[in-house]
Amino acid sequence: MSYNQQNMMKKYILGLILTCMVFGEIPACTTAVISGKYTVDGRPLLFKQRDTDELHNKLEFFTGGKYNFVGLVNSNDTTKAIWGGHNSAGFAIINSASYNLNVPDTCSKRDNEGVVMKLALQQCATLKDFEHLLETMPKPLGVNANFGVIDAQGGAAYYETGNFRYTKFDANDPSVAPMGYIIRTNFSFSGERSLDKGVSRFMAAQELFSQAALTHSLSYDFILHKVSRSLTHGLTKINLYDNTPQNSDNSIFVTFRDFIPRYITSASVLIHGVKGNEPTALTTMWTILGSPLSSVAIPVWITAGNRLPSILMADKTGNAKLCEWALSLKKQLFPIDRGEGHDYLNLAALITKDQKGILQKLAPVEAQIQLKAEECLKSWREGGINTQEMSDFYDWVNKYVSEYYAQTFDCE
Repeated sequence: MSYNQQNMMKKYILGLILTCMVFGEIPACTTAVISGKYTVDGRPLLFKQRDTDELHNKLEFFTGGKYNFVGLVNSNDTTKAIWGGHNSAGFAIINSASYNLNVPDTCSKRDNEGVVMKLALQQCATLKDFEHLLETMPKPLGVNANFGVIDAQGGAAYYETGNFRYTKFDANDPSVAPMGYIIRTNFSFSGERSLDKGVSRFMAAQELFSQAALTHSLSYDFILHKVSRSLTHGLTKINLYDNTPQNSDNSIFVTFRDFIPRYITSASVLIHGVKGNEPTALTTMWTILGSPLSSVAIPVWITAGNRLPSILMADKTGNAKLCEWALSLKKQLFPIDRGEGHDYLNLAALITKDQKGILQKLAPVEAQIQLKAEECLKSWREGGINTQEMSDFYDWVNKYVSEYYAQTFDCE
């Protein structure tokens, strides 16, 4: 690339960032699809960092379709549009909003992505099933999205989908994904590129995934810890860990816009697929409710008992306890409510050199959850699924996480 081309590219990216700053944070997401051919354990991965104004999220178990499924939903949504999930056939789907498809957009039907994903989870077992669904649904679809999909046959792809057509990007195709992964934020490669949004988050994710692919470390653990909680800005390259406060005695505010985790991040979903002849019921959906900066990842599976951990589901208030605890802690991270206060993070509440920041206090809890989950998965992969053990795990995680938030953060 010539010097002039580099300057033009820098001006283009800067212009996109400034546009987002002028118009404020928009509902958006950072997502990725990873082929099982390139992961450390041979299983595909599907990731969504959900950014939205609907900060109260929960999980719900659904029956009544061709397949049972688990889905991420808004706590106040009676229609139950799905914003990520997986079904009993091992099929999983997520999306990110795309702002450069349907140009110009003259269609009054819109925001139908959650409906499409619910139908897909009810009806689809494979990527081909999903393609058939997109092709046969009445047009216009009312969507402007990048749908990420994996299945139990090793399929892994994005579908950049507008009202009347889609373009497929296959993560198993080396000409499309030479390192086995595809990232999408809030633009589509098949769309009008002058309207790209989410550029800095795309740059940050691209850097992280590229390094992981080169070191053969593409794993669910890498995404949960290195990606969903990344504190390096994709454009400025500022790494907040470089300025870690000594302690949390005094607030230290830093500008916090367009990092992969954002103020409007409501949840993270990471679906760890299966390989070979493994039972599709071992598809694992790691879920972080509330904010990845103040919550922990908990795995769920689809079992005959239709159970999920209760702290991830609605209680009598209609909200999920883990989400509410995380939102309560997030107020310490973003204590300024007026003006542009949500653009400024109290770094001293998040991370400190004395290891007493919120993120650091939660790290050993999540590590313990992962350790127990991996022990269970190893046993089930080798000796068959034990639904009673799954149920026992849910009971344990409910008690363990509830007690920790209560004792450490006084969250009830």
